[in-house]
Amino acid sequence: MNVEEITGIPGGSGHLVELSRSACDALLKRHAVGRVGFCGGAGPVILPVNYRLYNDQIVFRTSPSGTLSELCRRTPVAFEIDGIDEAAVSGWDVLGRGFAESVRLEFPLTQLWRSGPAPWAAGTRNVFIAITLSSVTGRYVRGPFAD
Repeated sequence: MNVEEITGIPGGSGHLVELSRSACDALLKRHAVGRVGFCGGAGPVILPVNYRLYNDQIVFRTSPSGTLSELCRRTPVAFEIDGIDEAAVSGWDVLGRGFAESVRLEFPLTQLWRSGPAPWAAGTRNVFIAITLSSVTGRYVRGPFAD
């Protein structure tokens, strides 16, 4: 299934369309890698993470001593996924804004250890961070020379 099928946007060129919340949610469920942006101790940072949508939250695992461990305390963040096809002169993005913090309750942690995201990075990644999204927006663009 391609982005046009998910979003219901027809092919053709010159489109710039805001995606519906349901289309954004479908794309978030379909993918597993995104980027988290926040103002860390050393300034603005954007880092890739392997994530899973769990109970309407973006959840990922990180190291207890890495940069992303700064998100253990409630922190404002942005989260983005996208797809770009340079040959077809098209692309889409989904941007979520909200707050990140570590998952501390026993039941969600048990569930996340069973079926949560598996990080690609090596090393100890035993801290689950959940992003509660307060807004989700998305856009799809297909350039004028795409056809």
